[in-house]
Amino acid sequence: MKFLNFVIKYRLLLGAIFVVLGIIVNIEAGFWPSFILYLIALVLIVGHFLFGPMRLIQGHMENGDMAGAQKVIDSIWFPRLLIKPVRSVYFTLKGNLAMANQDYDSAEVNMKKSLSLGSPMKEAEGANKLQLGMLAMQKGNIKEAENYIRQAIRSGLPDKENAAAAYLQLSSIMINKREFRAAKEYFRKVKALKPTTPQIIDQVKQMEKYITRMPG
Repeated sequence: MKFLNFVIKYRLLLGAIFVVLGIIVNIEAGFWPSFILYLIALVLIVGHFLFGPMRLIQGHMENGDMAGAQKVIDSIWFPRLLIKPVRSVYFTLKGNLAMANQDYDSAEVNMKKSLSLGSPMKEAEGANKLQLGMLAMQKGNIKEAENYIRQAIRSGLPDKENAAAAYLQLSSIMINKREFRAAKEYFRKVKALKPTTPQIIDQVKQMEKYITRMPG
């Protein structure tokens, strides 16, 4: 695993080294002995531009190292050269980093770019739409928020924590619309999922104070 991460991190540099070695062997022994070196260089360089260092970014984010993830993102000079599914992941991760930095406008732009490219996994598409729904909530655009969150649920979400967050937001929206029966139904779905994220648990406790007093 560490070797693979090393290759991904230094793929372009390694490609350049193999090109130089290929040229030296070509001069000393001819083209065919150097062919394998040229081929390895080609695979490394093309791989760098078509696939990028996505694995390294995800590793940093899973470890909570946002600064490291941002550094890797910034090292991608030509995102347009990334193949479509990888480019979609690139914009998703860039959007997540912008969210972590509270740069909500940039987060929204990047999430929408990711959705426009299509996601290699339905769950990732659902997570993107959920993020856009939450961004719309922060901007006070309730109608757009509800639309995105419903789309997120239909697309599928990666885990119960995301599903709980989606239903919690829908419950809040229904309260805002004074559709109390629907609000209570979505709140029951949240509790049935038994989320463990501290932030969601806190929101559930806060909302529970109001839900029990509602008619319907």
